[in-house]
Amino acid sequence: MKVVAALSGGVDSAVAAAHAVEAGHDVVGVHLALTPDPREFREGARGCCSLEDARDARRVADVLGIPFYVWDLADRFKEDVIDDFVAEYAAGRTPNPCLRCNERIKFAAVLDRALDLGFDAVATGHYATLHDNGDFVELHRSADDAKDQSYVLSVLRQEQLVHSLFPLGPLHKDDVRRMALERGLLVADKPDSHDICFIADGRTSDFLRERIGAEPGAIVDAETGDELGAHEGVHAFTVGQRKGLNLGQPREDGAPRYVVGVDPSSRTVLVGPEQLLRVDFIVGESPIWCGPAPEQGESVGAQMRAHGRELPATVRYESDRVEVSLIEPERGVASGQTVALYSGTRVVGSATIMSTARQPQPQ
Repeated sequence: MKVVAALSGGVDSAVAAAHAVEAGHDVVGVHLALTPDPREFREGARGCCSLEDARDARRVADVLGIPFYVWDLADRFKEDVIDDFVAEYAAGRTPNPCLRCNERIKFAAVLDRALDLGFDAVATGHYATLHDNGDFVELHRSADDAKDQSYVLSVLRQEQLVHSLFPLGPLHKDDVRRMALERGLLVADKPDSHDICFIADGRTSDFLRERIGAEPGAIVDAETGDELGAHEGVHAFTVGQRKGLNLGQPREDGAPRYVVGVDPSSRTVLVGPEQLLRVDFIVGESPIWCGPAPEQGESVGAQMRAHGRELPATVRYESDRVEVSLIEPERGVASGQTVALYSGTRVVGSATIMSTARQPQPQ
């Protein structure tokens, strides 16, 4: 099988490529250039896409004895990931750029190009497991719960999963580093990247301020309507946030306040007690099913964050809308996030959260 191995310059993609080579596939290494002005070096473990990463990816290909190419997708990445990220925050939503990158770059742009060039599959260093049950390819959680990335892959459709390889699914991170060392891959001890890859210094608020602008507004008590303070821009706030509110007036009961809503049109940040964050009804848009759609009212597991807990739920849907009823409430769920649905360890699908609510409790 002809395989494109996506080489980020990290240890996970390196070992995934090594697995593809050792499985007997005809492998070509590809590094994605996602920024027109890459940094020379990463800042510790923050970000990726530096010149250092590109050089590390090339060294991995040399050790494995496979051809190596760089694909320039900087314009596509800016339009589909960075611009989307900024627009979502400007609208008062909380996006996950890793999901958008997987959906629109790694498994749309890259896979589409690979197939057009005559390749059969793309191999990546994601921690997730694929299983062909004879009827369709199932996407499952990985063996390493701490590294599981099935949530950020929940945007993949069946036609993409059938052309994907995730060799690290059965492995744990310690195993991956050991295997890299055994194969002479110099990235064996390289730290994992984290945070948002295109904000290498981790200062998301500053990044957004430069692109959205900072318009001051009021911080308002969601229960009383009282103005409690002021802010310099709604882009710096997201639902569930507690830090950075700088409110001098405490609640009478001493309970902390959290951001419970953001309204860019009025430049208002709503704050309130923890109980206002608890929701048990989620409405999502543009559902993506990784395999067959579930039955109406089917019991599923719902996960709202990349490493958040999975909660029991039921799901109902139409062509462009999903309703998820949680059996117990979850806190801090924001519009723009993604709800991923599971059946056991299998990913059923996902949707982008439009709104949340607390259902009336029976008397």
